[in-house]
Amino acid sequence: MPDSKKSQETGARTPTRTEKVQQALRRAILEQRLTPGTRLPEDAIGEAFGASRTIAREALGRLATEGLVELIPNRGAFVANPSLEEGRGIFVIRAALERGMVRQLSGRIDAGTVERLTEMVEAETRLAEKSDVEAIRLAGEFHLYLASLTGNSLLQRYLVEIISRCSLVMTMYGRPHSADCGAREHREIVDALVAGDFTRAGDLMEQHVEDVAARAQLSVRPKTDVRQVLADFASRIGES
Repeated sequence: MPDSKKSQETGARTPTRTEKVQQALRRAILEQRLTPGTRLPEDAIGEAFGASRTIAREALGRLATEGLVELIPNRGAFVANPSLEEGRGIFVIRAALERGMVRQLSGRIDAGTVERLTEMVEAETRLAEKSDVEAIRLAGEFHLYLASLTGNSLLQRYLVEIISRCSLVMTMYGRPHSADCGAREHREIVDALVAGDFTRAGDLMEQHVEDVAARAQLSVRPKTDVRQVLADFASRIGES
């Protein structure tokens, strides 16, 4: 079945070209294929994805809003490069926001939502055995999905930036094999939500974020060839 027809039948909206480039760049950053501090020239991005510089600029602007890209006047766009200390500060804010997020989910967890959350945790658990970086990306998606359930657009906007930034911090500084711990903690949070114990869910969420922040260490990062990295992600767009 053609993708367009499938999207119409499921009600899903087909991503725009800008969104596809944004998603590919986000994934390249969170998979550490584009390392922190790497310059992101608009022409290189456009060339890699067969897109205009305008689309590249829009995608970079959106990623800047998420905290994954830094736009520096007269210099260009760079993959965000938060320090370990800055990362710890971000997690402090995140813990408070996500505790409030869980409390807002009271009465919003139906059977379909529980099934979706369970599937996400299972996928995260499977990947934790193979790739910490992939598991970290899925962990971020778990938290972003919870944020979307609140119906609070302001809270969701703040959490998109903070969670994306935290995911970047974890791929930069996370200890090897720490992702499996996060998957287990996510399962406990889901269990508390299913039980309707939102106070316990809030406690678990706050402790989880604090524990994630503790699983960090300094690491050495290699230099990156932007065109070479993006060629792989451009081919994925063509297949989708």
